[in-house]
Amino acid sequence: TGMSGGGKSTALKMLEDAGFYCVDNLPVVLLEKFVELISEPANEISKVALGLDVRADQSFEDINRIVEKMKEAGMEFEILFLDAKDQTLIRRYKETRRNHPLAADGRVEDGVRKERKVLEKIRKNADYVLDTSNLLTREFKEELEHIFVENREYNNLMVSIMSFGFKHG
Repeated sequence: TGMSGGGKSTALKMLEDAGFYCVDNLPVVLLEKFVELISEPANEISKVALGLDVRADQSFEDINRIVEKMKEAGMEFEILFLDAKDQTLIRRYKETRRNHPLAADGRVEDGVRKERKVLEKIRKNADYVLDTSNLLTREFKEELEHIFVENREYNNLMVSIMSFGFKHG
């Protein structure tokens, strides 16, 4: 899950390429039933990735409740929260000319602000928080492979290099 414009759909495509069964935008009301079905012993699906996002007509509190219930039942799962800086999210929305799902008045900035508040708890409970603001697609894919394919310990390393020189007169 994560912020709208944070890269959820891209992540799901990458995970699908890595052999995961992926479902994007699963309605919250179907989450518990879907988890029940994939948890049945006869089910052959072993790696599943669900894309859950904020929609104006859904309660994200239900997702938090379901996640707690799944933990109590001993289910194994991890939560990846995809984030980006507000300016990056706003730019991505303006580039695609799409409306933010929580921007009732049409202002992307308002939608982003409202969404941060709604997703605060799930972000705090996420196993991984990945900021995609400065990631190239290749780097994003490598991070996902480290976490979910190679099962490495997650150590997000952000390197910034600033270079300057002096002109001798």
